[in-house]
Amino acid sequence: MHTIEAQPKKSRQSTYILAAMILGIVAGYVCNKMAATPDDAKSIASYFAMLTDIFLRLIKMIIAPLIFSTLVSGLANMGDAKTVGRIGGRALGWFIMASLISLTIGLILANVLQPGGNVGIPLPDVHAAVDLKTSSLNLKDFLTHVFPRNIFEAMAGNEILQIVVFSVFFGLALGRLKDTKAGALAEVIENAVPVMLKVTGYVMLFAPLGVFAAIANVVTTQGLGVLVVYGKVMGGFYFALLVLWSVLIGLAYLVLKREVFPLLSAVRDPMILGFSTASSEAAYPRVMEALRRLGISERVIGFVLPLGYSFNLDGSMIYTTFASLFVAQAYNIHLDLWTQITMLLVLMVSSKGIAGVPRSALVVVAAVMPMFNLPEAGVLLIMGIDVFLDMGRTATNVLGNSIATAVVAKWENAYDEEIDDLDVEVPAGEAA
Repeated sequence: MHTIEAQPKKSRQSTYILAAMILGIVAGYVCNKMAATPDDAKSIASYFAMLTDIFLRLIKMIIAPLIFSTLVSGLANMGDAKTVGRIGGRALGWFIMASLISLTIGLILANVLQPGGNVGIPLPDVHAAVDLKTSSLNLKDFLTHVFPRNIFEAMAGNEILQIVVFSVFFGLALGRLKDTKAGALAEVIENAVPVMLKVTGYVMLFAPLGVFAAIANVVTTQGLGVLVVYGKVMGGFYFALLVLWSVLIGLAYLVLKREVFPLLSAVRDPMILGFSTASSEAAYPRVMEALRRLGISERVIGFVLPLGYSFNLDGSMIYTTFASLFVAQAYNIHLDLWTQITMLLVLMVSSKGIAGVPRSALVVVAAVMPMFNLPEAGVLLIMGIDVFLDMGRTATNVLGNSIATAVVAKWENAYDEEIDDLDVEVPAGEAA
C-alpha cells in the first residue's frame, strides 16, 4: 500500500530530471563552443553518449521480464479467454481510432502549415550512410515477425510484440491450470511482479544522469543553432502534438469524466521522463506505477499497456505523416490528396509494432518513402533534429497509452471510483 508521504520523494525526482535537462543543455552548449572541429565535438559527445547508453541498457534489461511477469500474471488471474477477448477487442478498437486520429491530424496540419515549403536547405548527399534497415519493413514480413520463433531470442532483442504474443498463450494456459500443480508457477510469477517493480525503482534512480547525458550529447554535436534552422518544422510538429493531446484528452473526458484530471497529473512524471530520454521504454515502468496508484486493476494494466506499446504509439504515427510530407515539400514533390490518404493507411499498418526506443519511427518513414517516389535520402533532412522531435512524440506515446489503459479499465469496471473524491494533484492510490 502506498502512502501520502511518498509523494514528496516522487516530486523531488521530477525536479531532478528537469534540472538535469537544463544542465544538459548548458553543458552541451559549453562543449560545443569549446570544440575546435565537428570531429572534436563528436569525440566529446561520445562520453555523454556512453552514459546514455548505460542508462538505456539498464532500462532494456528490465523491460522483457517486467512485461512477461505483469502480462502473464494479469492473464492468469483474468478468468477465461472470453474476458481476454473482450478486453483485447475494446483496447484494439480504441487503438485503431486513436491511430486514425493521429495520422489524420498530421496529414491536415502538414498541408496547412507547409513545414517543408521554401525550406532552402541544400539537398543531402544521397551517398551518405543512413543506418536504417528498411528493406524488410513490409506487411508480409511484419505479420510474420509478430510471432516469435524463439521466446528467448524475443526477450534478448526486447521484441515487445513477440513477448506479448508468447505471454498471451502462456498466461491463458496458466489461468486454465491454476487449480492444478501449475498453480504454484502462477504464484511464483505473480510474486515476481513486485520484485521487478522494486528493481525498476533502483534503475530509475539513475534517470537524472541518463537525461543529463542524453541532452548534453545532442547539444554538443548539433549546437543550439539547429533549433533556429529547423524552428518552423519543430514548431509545426509540436503544434500538431498539442492538437492531438487536446483531442485525446477530450475523448478520454467523455469516458472518464473528472477522473481524467488525476490521470493527467499522475502520468506527468512519466511523460517528462519519456520526453527527456526520447524512449518510451524508459517511461514504461513509471506509467505502470502511476496507473496502479490510480487504482486501475493490474490485470488490465498488464494486458492493455504492453499491447499499447506495440499498437498505440500515437506520437510516432503523427510524426510519420508529418515527416513524410515535410520531405515531399522540401523536395517540391507534389502528392495529391488520394496519394496522401493512401500513405496514411500504409503508415497506419507500418507503424504497428514500432519499438519504444529512440529513432524507431525513422525506420517507418524511410521505408514508406520509396512507395510514393520520395527519395530515401530525405530522411537526412530531418535526422539532425529528429532527437528533438522524438522527445515530443515519445511523451505523446506515453500519454496515449495511459489514456487508453484508463479508458479500457473504465469500460471493464476495473477503475477505482473513489478517485472522484480526490484532489487532482494526489493520485488515488496514495490515499488508499
